[in-house]
Amino acid sequence: MIRLVPDWLLYIVVITVVVLVLFRVDQRHDAPEALPDAPETGAFLPPPSQYDPAVLVEVGPIASGMGTAFAISPDGWWLTARHVVDGCDAVGLVVSRGQAVRVDDVKRAEFADIALLRTESAPAAMSLDTSERRFQIGQRAFHVGFPQGQPGEAYSRLIGRETLIARGRYDLEEPVLVWAELGRTSGLRGSLAGISGGPALAANGQVIGITVAESARRGRIYTAAPSSILRLLNVEQVAATGAPGERMTPDNYGQESDDLRRNLAVAQVVCVAAQPRT
Repeated sequence: MIRLVPDWLLYIVVITVVVLVLFRVDQRHDAPEALPDAPETGAFLPPPSQYDPAVLVEVGPIASGMGTAFAISPDGWWLTARHVVDGCDAVGLVVSRGQAVRVDDVKRAEFADIALLRTESAPAAMSLDTSERRFQIGQRAFHVGFPQGQPGEAYSRLIGRETLIARGRYDLEEPVLVWAELGRTSGLRGSLAGISGGPALAANGQVIGITVAESARRGRIYTAAPSSILRLLNVEQVAATGAPGERMTPDNYGQESDDLRRNLAVAQVVCVAAQPRT
């Protein structure tokens, strides 16, 4: 059964055109020229280290905005970025033009920029791969969501780890994976804001991270580490039971991303806050 959100939330879904940048690394610029594509070969990703480079991000005040979430079980569990839903008075998932499903519960991680959402059910669910010890430098990821409030995607290659240090509305430090952007949806320029909370998929169609931040000036995309996702699932005793998706390549990732959104494996998140507050 689909439970529709109140009219005032639907008004936000249908009318608002503002996509708030709640999680900012630097000023937004058009993405640089795409880097040369690289084969999926290289050294295995090392474990997190105290010597990993750090990136400082600013968590802005609570305000209404939009992001992305993806389903991980048919019984209604979804993953997203914490900053997308933190402090919201109401959260909904857009299921069609002018309609949204109410999110009944939000479980925020205290140790990472990730969160679980609960609805009555999910039409489709995605498979997770949390075995990051097998990740290789240079492997591809495909980032799916709603950048700038519209369907869109980007793809990248893994370049290593960093420590994300968040300051502002809440403070935390977490290991993240760093990806060099290689390409994006035709016509999508500037910020990827709105893709936060969306899945980062491996070539085999499994989710290997959650997109949490970008540095457009550097051409970098940051994803929550699979170990952080696994930790949250264990803390909340949630089982991810989604099915593997189709293989993704730089040639078909746009079409496959459209299918994920059409099947509601990936959905737009709407956060409604009564008024901006710190």
